[in-house]
Amino acid sequence: MTQLATEWIDISMTIRTGMAHWPDNPPVEITSSQCMAHGDICNVSKLSLGSHTGTHVDALRHFIKDDLGIDAMPLETTVGPARVIAIEDPESIKAVELERHNIKSGERLLFKTCNSKQPQQTEEFKEDFVYIATDGAEYLAQKQVRLVGVDYLSVGQYQGNVVEVHRALLGSGIWAIEGLMLGKVAPGDYELICLPIKIANGDAGLARAIIRPLIG
Repeated sequence: MTQLATEWIDISMTIRTGMAHWPDNPPVEITSSQCMAHGDICNVSKLSLGSHTGTHVDALRHFIKDDLGIDAMPLETTVGPARVIAIEDPESIKAVELERHNIKSGERLLFKTCNSKQPQQTEEFKEDFVYIATDGAEYLAQKQVRLVGVDYLSVGQYQGNVVEVHRALLGSGIWAIEGLMLGKVAPGDYELICLPIKIANGDAGLARAIIRPLIG
């Protein structure tokens, strides 16, 4: 019988002013709208950022016109058993490596790559991050997985196959979590909870992602 560990692991990025963001997306700025230190009755912050900031879930409509927005995402998409898979390839997540992991239809897969060895809470965008290769995305689509998660800000390569990979995944009904923090997470089976902000017809939603190991 499968048991759950009691301790949750937070695998989300902390949203803060000046953090790394996709180069053509809005920068992140958090300012004070009301401040008790300045005599206001309470503290209220103003957030200025893009919908694909930090840990977030891509909606299908991000690259697929007229498809589901983030508010229409089935909740079971990002809640339930998930598998963390360690990727050895230092460049990309290719089909040839995925084939070794006996991937099944409906799985939630979180990929831990070399990205997780680097500090992600920086102000500088990393251009040469490990991404999902086009044939890897096509393989995952063929396998009909439910969800993929990656440990940097995009499933696709910067100035590379970003369009092709998003369309291969989202166009096959596969939702994507981007910006995961998996540095202290071992490969294996986990329970995942990752709920994006509910934005009407949104192309993405910032999310808090947590996991805990499945035992037995």
